[in-house]
Amino acid sequence: MANTEQTPQEQDQLENVENTLGRAEMFVEENRQKFLLVIGIAVAIMLGVWAYIKFVKGPKEENASSQMHQAELYFDRDSVNFALKGDGNYPGFLDIIDNYSGTKAANNAKYYAGACYMKLGQFDEAIKMLEGFSTSDPLLEPLSIGLTGDAYMEKGDTDKAVSYYSKAVAKAGDNKFVAPLMMLKLAVAYEKQQKVADALSVYEKIKSNYPTSTEAREAQKMIPLLSAKK
Repeated sequence: MANTEQTPQEQDQLENVENTLGRAEMFVEENRQKFLLVIGIAVAIMLGVWAYIKFVKGPKEENASSQMHQAELYFDRDSVNFALKGDGNYPGFLDIIDNYSGTKAANNAKYYAGACYMKLGQFDEAIKMLEGFSTSDPLLEPLSIGLTGDAYMEKGDTDKAVSYYSKAVAKAGDNKFVAPLMMLKLAVAYEKQQKVADALSVYEKIKSNYPTSTEAREAQKMIPLLSAKK
């Protein structure tokens, strides 16, 4: 038969465990109301967030998207003023931004509004809208950054343009459609700065990395011209 007698050390350990458990039970009992209150608050917050998403944010998102549809049609038709400011019956992108703040539609409207201002030659307004736009879309992100660079180029701020084009190139990664376009913009900006070596380096990368692109044909024309200036 196994020996069930406990040593003094084992008895002390058991008593310590029992005392610890006892204190824990007392703590829970003494703070029961506080625990219940905290749990109740957490549940209320969760229910509040759920209700906001379902009954407020969701319908607001849907309505904003629906309201913006006509502005997008005007944009596609190059009716810039109607797209930007509305036609009296349907809201424009500026109305969507003002009336549906916090929605995806309002965020996207900033990109559209920036593009509209670019077409109107209002470059400061374009920059304001484009810098307020945010996205992680692998195509739209570098395009929006590049468009901001275009606005700075139009303003004659080549240094800022180079900064944005460089960022756009980095965001474009190895996308065969967007990357060579952003690289071409960067090369042209370097030329404006009289940075022949930098421009030539970018043109050579376009030719090497994206040989079948439209931008590669432009690079092939520019490489010998810039090489002669070195």
